[in-house]
Amino acid sequence: MEKRGLPEYSPPGIAPPPNYSPAVPIPEVVPPPGPSTSCPAPIPEPVFGPNPQRVTCPSCRSSITTRVEAESSTRTHIIAALLCLVSCCCLPYLIDSCKNKNHYCPSCGAYLGAYTN
Repeated sequence: MEKRGLPEYSPPGIAPPPNYSPAVPIPEVVPPPGPSTSCPAPIPEPVFGPNPQRVTCPSCRSSITTRVEAESSTRTHIIAALLCLVSCCCLPYLIDSCKNKNHYCPSCGAYLGAYTN
């Protein structure tokens, strides 16, 4: 039976190495127990509600109370379009419960998340 693939190559005048198996097994390197100092612990993602809440900002790592801003969303525009058929279409833009509540860090201004009803 013929071997397929590349032929074994040995430079002229150099013998191929003998099969090597160490007499003593090489010990496995195990890292010491304890906390790793390479990366900081991840901060769990908070679930935001309609009101300001205490969290640690993932951007500046400060312990803060979020700043909440109500912003119009697609839902606000749909409600306004439906009300346009009946009466006053500007009403959803005046009511905060029809808007998303976006949470921001008051220290660095980073967007942290949103609450949608």
